[in-house]
Amino acid sequence: MTRARPAPRATAALCAVLLAGAAGCAGQQDTGPSASPRKGPARTAPSEAAGAPAAPRGFTLVATGDVLPHASIIQQAQLDAGGTGYDFRPMLAGVGPVVSRADIALCHMETVYGENGNYSGYPSFKSPPEIATALAGVGYDSCSTASNHTLDDGVAGVRRTLDALDRAGVEHAGSARTPQEAEEPAWLTAGGATVAQLAYTYGTNAEPLPEEESWAVDLIDEQRIIDDARAARSAGADVVVVSLHWGTEWQTDPDQQQLDLGRSLTASTTGGRPDIDLILGTHAHVPQAYEKVNGTWVVYGMGDQIAGDMINNDGAQDPRGNQGTIARFSFAPPATTGGRWEVTKAEYIPQWMDTGAGRVVNLPEVLRREGPRGDRLEAQAAITSAVLSRGAAQDGLTMGR
Repeated sequence: MTRARPAPRATAALCAVLLAGAAGCAGQQDTGPSASPRKGPARTAPSEAAGAPAAPRGFTLVATGDVLPHASIIQQAQLDAGGTGYDFRPMLAGVGPVVSRADIALCHMETVYGENGNYSGYPSFKSPPEIATALAGVGYDSCSTASNHTLDDGVAGVRRTLDALDRAGVEHAGSARTPQEAEEPAWLTAGGATVAQLAYTYGTNAEPLPEEESWAVDLIDEQRIIDDARAARSAGADVVVVSLHWGTEWQTDPDQQQLDLGRSLTASTTGGRPDIDLILGTHAHVPQAYEKVNGTWVVYGMGDQIAGDMINNDGAQDPRGNQGTIARFSFAPPATTGGRWEVTKAEYIPQWMDTGAGRVVNLPEVLRREGPRGDRLEAQAAITSAVLSRGAAQDGLTMGR
């Protein structure tokens, strides 16, 4: 994977569809781009010595769920660092082979970073910035940063978080330090394709957007998402990925608002070509279904990747809060110029946060290597049941490793 130079994103916002409120509007079809043209990612012309550019070869994209460092997770990272500083790399090592082998790897950084040891877990998160280094080290290329916790430490927290991701070399989408940055998706390239990642959240808990810095977090708005996707396409995106922090916490089934918005976003087309190529969901804290909607894969919820022991709405520890999936999609180049990059293989890999060991576990791989173990088998079965609950197996989704 290589990173392309960011381009500004349009910010038209019509038909608000904040997932804390009403259901999504009807899908937009074949009306053409509504956003103004933008300067796209920088492209370097091949030299004569280099010859003709290589034909597109396709690429693999993996994505994972919420990185949510509770106090126990922060303590584990301190132990793994030997008591000085914080080291999240051992925690993530179990999924390193899957993430690093992908051409593009996307994470969801749910929390903001603190500084000078001022770190905290639930309910107002401030995470050690060393987690950005660990995400880069395991192979992540970009992270969505729009969540209900993005303003836990105000705009200063947003700034610290994006600064740390920049230092680590990880792109980001969904929050911003300036109005100009708010107009930029994350631009990535792989396999001959230019990929734009956009990210949005249903809200920011009780923290209102600062009046003079309302651009700091991207909120879900159906028409804005469509406009932004079209603008990214006009600027040169071959593949548009939309990350959505949405849904109802602790609900395995996607809620009606997820279903409605997923349906309308995937129905949006320009010139017969879908405006959005993949939707990746986070927030519910439990694994949710994968589904092919209008020919486009929607992952309603990938569950948590990193989290402490999770307490559900009934006040009980809930093992689902430490279950998740790695989504892996293989994209092939279009058969004709200007066509769609098609997903030729769709996979889910069950993963589990073993809070006792403080490690993220690739369940199929560990079960293959170490043999059956009750808690791991139960977790994998529960994850699979949720993932396949809307018929994804019939559309070709398989379990990977």
